Amino acid sequence: MATVAVFFPLPVAKEAFYNTPVGRWPYVGFLRLRQLASSKQRSTAMSRSVGVAMDAAGADADQARLHQLGYRQELKRGLSLVSNFAFSFSIISVLTGVTTTYGTGLRYGGPVSMTLGWLVVAAFNGCVALSMAEICSAYPTSGGLYYWSAKLAGKEWAPLASWVTGWFNIVGQWAAIASVDFSLAQLLQVIILLSTGGANGGGYMASKYVVLVICAVILILHGVINSLPIQWLSLFGHIGAIWNAAGVFVLVILIPAVAKDRPSVEFVFTHLNTDNGMGIHSKAYILAVGLLMSQFSVLGYDTSAHMVEETKNADRSGPIGIITSVVCATVFGWIYLLALTTAVTDIPYLLSPGNDAGGYAIAQALYTAFHRRFGSGAGGIACLGAVAVAIFLCGIACVTSNSRMAYAFSRDGAMPLSRVWYRVNKHEVPLNVVWLAVAVAFVMALTSLGSQVAFQAMGSIATLGISFVPGPFNLGKYGVVVGWVGVVWVATVTVLFSLPVAYPVANKETFNYTPVAVGGVLLLSVGAWVLRARFWFQGPITNVDTHC
Repeated sequence: MATVAVFFPLPVAKEAFYNTPVGRWPYVGFLRLRQLASSKQRSTAMSRSVGVAMDAAGADADQARLHQLGYRQELKRGLSLVSNFAFSFSIISVLTGVTTTYGTGLRYGGPVSMTLGWLVVAAFNGCVALSMAEICSAYPTSGGLYYWSAKLAGKEWAPLASWVTGWFNIVGQWAAIASVDFSLAQLLQVIILLSTGGANGGGYMASKYVVLVICAVILILHGVINSLPIQWLSLFGHIGAIWNAAGVFVLVILIPAVAKDRPSVEFVFTHLNTDNGMGIHSKAYILAVGLLMSQFSVLGYDTSAHMVEETKNADRSGPIGIITSVVCATVFGWIYLLALTTAVTDIPYLLSPGNDAGGYAIAQALYTAFHRRFGSGAGGIACLGAVAVAIFLCGIACVTSNSRMAYAFSRDGAMPLSRVWYRVNKHEVPLNVVWLAVAVAFVMALTSLGSQVAFQAMGSIATLGISFVPGPFNLGKYGVVVGWVGVVWVATVTVLFSLPVAYPVANKETFNYTPVAVGGVLLLSVGAWVLRARFWFQGPITNVDTHC
């Protein structure tokens, strides 16, 4: 769960792409791999030594490619394709996104806006992911989105494009960490509430200060885990991917089996809830806002890009990680949505603050389903516990992704005190930016802005229809069309995220802060550029001459 995109329709210097180091890359590493593979087939006796040689060749090819892009290898390259995919799939975490935003989808449009809306969003998200994968293959660096914008904008606009893009990206990731961990703290509060009798049975309702303390503890745990070597983080990434897949599998079977009162198929796929209690009555408007639940639930696949400097065969593994994580999240997420909706019958009650879960719709639905079947809601609480574990693992991946982005951004001198953040410890972990992410996320949690999705509707990737030297993964002649579809979709989503979600907009409780948040980041980044950064920031810089 992290970023969508903000596009920079800037003039493009076509020759800039053919004159980049990437354009001159001869793919010697891949030729060597093929030669080694052939020799392996010819000589089974030398299979073990050839396998070692292939790993060495792959490492040499990745290091040489990174060198061509202007950077030396400083992070430990120990992730496989599966590990790269696992990080993105963990950070997307359909158990996290769907569960925590299900109430929003239920309020704005109900079942039809989620079950059918999910498929609409999936098609457009796929276009964004494909374009992102194509660019990742051409420019496999941890800078990801902001580095790509510099290369795709041309020499004249590169510094401004990468500067604004980088700040949108990094602030968006900080907000994602705050949002995920605060959502986990809220869910834990609901679990405690239901476990102690519920809101109507004398259960313990934690104050906002207690919830904030819980959030702080979670952030610290995530900081400690992300201080471990990459092998441990890879393990947590694998656990996250497996937990999400297994969790969806179990819940998809369990929830429909337990629910005694199940809605009809027609209700699941066609019912439009207009009774949202927010003063919005236009069906088209309600459906449009309801799509945001699906959009929010499948974000964060840019993580595969931020991890490429630690991934073997980066220009192939990174793009495949992006695409496979989106495909798997789309399929698993839709099935999970259908299963949850089989437990939904009384929408107004589920959304009511007066229910046992204090208005947490999906928690109340699961609690009620198990209570009606077995006379106890303990099973529903256990399901929520499984979701809480998925959110915790998602938070780990969020910090990991952000720390790599901040490492790359400070490597280019874009952040204040860049020399402090651009450091790795003896385990080749960017430790300082890990704890910077934890600290900033906690400050954001303190602010408790009215719209946490404000920052998560941001990102930065230029996927306009331009000509550049592709990597091993490319869309060929379809790249331009797919890129433009992605552009239109992200522009649409940006508008939807900024629409009022309640009428009348009379106070701070009903005001949508998204335009303020987006405008604030834009104003600060552009203002800093005009006043200072334009005099010294030149975009991504090389460090191979300085350090090699």
